Amino acid sequence: MDHPLGHTAGRPNDPDGQLRIARQAMGLFETITESGTIVPLDSRWDGEWRADARRLEDHRSERFDTPQYQNDADRDAAVARHGDTVACSVCAPAEVPVD
Repeated sequence: MDHPLGHTAGRPNDPDGQLRIARQAMGLFETITESGTIVPLDSRWDGEWRADARRLEDHRSERFDTPQYQNDADRDAAVARHGDTVACSVCAPAEVPVD
């Protein structure tokens, strides 16, 4: 659907619109016969949300290629468990031992 990220069920505080989307989606269980089928629903987000989203400033923290920890104790625990080369299962899951 042509909606902003995080709003796939419709606009906040619009129960009628959300119910319409849910009914359309549930109705597809009766008609779709092949896995992976994509059916566009007739719901569109009015306004210039795409242009507005592109103008938003990114206030997230800087991203790094190495694991980041909330504090030194977290880092020390990860290093003690997995070693100092790979201490983050999200960063390199194939290299991190699994209990």
